[in-house]
Amino acid sequence: MTIDPRALVEVVVKAAEDKKAQDITVLEISRISVIADYFVIMSGRSTTHVQAIAEKIMDALEEKAGLVPRREGLREGQWVLLDYGDVVVHIFQESERQFYNLERLWGDARVVDVPVNL
Repeated sequence: MTIDPRALVEVVVKAAEDKKAQDITVLEISRISVIADYFVIMSGRSTTHVQAIAEKIMDALEEKAGLVPRREGLREGQWVLLDYGDVVVHIFQESERQFYNLERLWGDARVVDVPVNL
């Protein structure tokens, strides 16, 4: 089953909101990079919260689209990266997010508003 990258982003955002992820930002990077179409960046309050958000996103995308990501950082829970090809999800603890500041690094990307209707 294939899923449109924008629809994939909507599932990610909905799952993240369900787990109370903070400061969710979606960057459309397709015009400035071949890495992916979208980065979805968010914060969790603690290691456990970051891990719970990641698990919720992985469960939602496996259920909706049968997708399993390449993933990094889940055990540590400081910065979890979930790579779904066209969509890359970054889940940070706030201190890590401020340090790496992906929004500034990818400052040429368009910020996308994602209303969740799921």
